[in-house]
Amino acid sequence: MQFKSPQELQIELGRRMRQLRLSRNIDQRSVAEKAGITRAALQNLEAGRGSSLQTLLRTLKALDYLEGIEMLAPQPTVNPLALLKTKSPPQRARHPRSARHREKNP
Repeated sequence: MQFKSPQELQIELGRRMRQLRLSRNIDQRSVAEKAGITRAALQNLEAGRGSSLQTLLRTLKALDYLEGIEMLAPQPTVNPLALLKTKSPPQRARHPRSARHREKNP
């Protein structure tokens, strides 16, 4: 899956959302009403055509599949050995300074 284009991934996600809805035997209108979105927005999501993140999240919630969010963006785990080496977990990522920048500003 890592070699697919963003559009191909969007189509695959839409296909899977449709399969999830059908596996629960719920029609598009019912899901759209429960999600608070239009049927056309749900159709676009399922077809992989330019849907919003809000539509995806509302649809996952309407299908009682919030574990889908965990699968999309899992909580990072902390390596216990790394905790021993640091006093506190990092709060943000830092952009490394380039060697060129260091030469100009010693």
